[in-house]
Amino acid sequence: MALLTRIRGPRDLDRLTPGQLSVLAEEIRGFLVEEVSKTGGHLGPNLGVVELTLALHRVFDSPKDRVLFDTGHQSYVHKLLTGRQDFSRLRVKGGLSGYPSRAESEHDVIENSHASTVLGYADGLAKANELQGLTDRSVVAVIGDGALTGGMAWEALNNIAEAQDRPLIIVVNDNERSYSPTIGGMANHLATLRTTQGYERFLTWGKDALQRTPVVGQQIFETLHGAKKGLKDFIAPQGMFEDLGLKYIGPIDGHDEQALESALKRAKGFGGPVIVHCLTQKGRGYRAAEQNEEDRFHAVGVIHPDTGLPVKTAGQDWTSVFGEEMVALGRERGDLVAITAAMLHPVGLAPFAKEFPERTYDVGIAEQHAAVSAAGLATGGLHPVVAVYATFLNRCFDQVLMDVALHRCGVTFVLDRAGVTGTDGASHNGMWDMSILQVVPGLRLAAPRDADQLRAQLREAVAVSDAPTVVRYSKGTVGPAIPAVGRIGGMDVLRDSGEPVGPVRADVLLVSVGAMAATCLEAADLLAAQGISSTVVDPRWVKPVDPALPGLAAEHRVVVTVEDNGRVGGVGATIAQALRDAGVDVPLRDFGIPQEFLDHASRNEILEQIGLTGPAIAERVAGVVAKVTAAVEV
Repeated sequence: MALLTRIRGPRDLDRLTPGQLSVLAEEIRGFLVEEVSKTGGHLGPNLGVVELTLALHRVFDSPKDRVLFDTGHQSYVHKLLTGRQDFSRLRVKGGLSGYPSRAESEHDVIENSHASTVLGYADGLAKANELQGLTDRSVVAVIGDGALTGGMAWEALNNIAEAQDRPLIIVVNDNERSYSPTIGGMANHLATLRTTQGYERFLTWGKDALQRTPVVGQQIFETLHGAKKGLKDFIAPQGMFEDLGLKYIGPIDGHDEQALESALKRAKGFGGPVIVHCLTQKGRGYRAAEQNEEDRFHAVGVIHPDTGLPVKTAGQDWTSVFGEEMVALGRERGDLVAITAAMLHPVGLAPFAKEFPERTYDVGIAEQHAAVSAAGLATGGLHPVVAVYATFLNRCFDQVLMDVALHRCGVTFVLDRAGVTGTDGASHNGMWDMSILQVVPGLRLAAPRDADQLRAQLREAVAVSDAPTVVRYSKGTVGPAIPAVGRIGGMDVLRDSGEPVGPVRADVLLVSVGAMAATCLEAADLLAAQGISSTVVDPRWVKPVDPALPGLAAEHRVVVTVEDNGRVGGVGATIAQALRDAGVDVPLRDFGIPQEFLDHASRNEILEQIGLTGPAIAERVAGVVAKVTAAVEV
């Protein structure tokens, strides 16, 4: 790592020779494999952008020139070149973020880690430069071919192309993948550009050959050059970009640092919007990643660097339980179809796709389209299951509301990684879904507490044909099954204090939402040790509120709700409203995630930090019970 350790900022790259840059590139790849294998993280995307990031920082002067990354998971090389080479606590509390972070460096302009947004940021920054007369700086947006499947990217391109004299460089990092291979018309177009001899190369050859032809050679060349647009579309069909008004440069070998520098310098000097199309290889230089067809090690846990194999095998996770049940349902129901937004493997739909390829649709990074397409499928007589990360449901809320719910379409949304996810930071905590979905008329929302309930509630969800349903579950390993000891209405009773003594069944009613069941049972045990009795119920379906809940609440001195979701507008707030509407005047305390952007850390560390643990809940509930008891005695 002789060269890498000497790089403290981008300008340290200026003095390196082409040969030294090649050595540095290999040092960076070795560093990434060694360090990321210890902590986990986005390995494959960063191995693919080493030369591209070197060229970007050689040609542009960050932070004066704004270099933006979409979605940001390929920013590790950028971090290394901007003075951040301590990866020992990558994605760990107190260590480096797995995405760009303004708190870490002035070189990190935006912290986006949802795809397809960077071109909008770049458009705004370029306009700001223009209005302020800042002509001595550039705006560079790096976007993958996967992110170009998102509609926001094309909305931005439409605006960027509007001003032909407004400088903005768009670098398309084309590795044919998002998580998995990129699909759709945009992917097909880029594939055509990859496999067709480039126009500029052809024109250079034609000029040399024709100008050696006596008498007519120069005239033929000038005629061909005059027919530039038609010839370009024939030789390399890049016309789609140029029809938008965007200058196109490429395709460029994304692992030829000198060629990249040359292309970026030309783009920088053009003075208007330019697309530089770079072909890169995800996972480059690490055999285990290159041979992984699923996702080229897009994201890895802790692995053995020599083999790429996991250091330890975790138990069954929520995602695989969902995937198995989807296959079982698919065998039973020919009308069941699956939709993914470029995340077939991460959300567990790969087994379904393998068995039912004709009933699986990957729409690209386009959650809005996924929801509307699902509405169309439902209208056509099928039952779609749309599987996305909970954090990405935010992006298609309007479609869930106005296209699915308004039309009473039987669509099931399955939300993976709901609640606190931890290591990916603020953008990936799935803490918004149960709040934003509360306002959707007719929608039903399930929060299973264990694998058995996930299977059961998924089946209940797909049985609904006249309204949207949602099933949400956590990230990681599923805990042991938590059996019910009884049922009240549609709610499972997980702990019952016995027959009511007079009007009071128990001191506390603990309403556990989803994966918080074990935490609530722990809190109940701790309260019992203090002489405070508790009933613990799992509503199973948290929207709508079970009609039996207000009556049950009236039999307790205090109601406590515990959810892995934001407190504002969440399940606790909705239950409080239901109690008020029913005239049940019982004190309620809601425990959940504060409405803050939480820094990256492990899930357990964050839960402890925000007070969503058994001991923390028990301590605060005991204080509430003491106050209520004292007030009654007075």
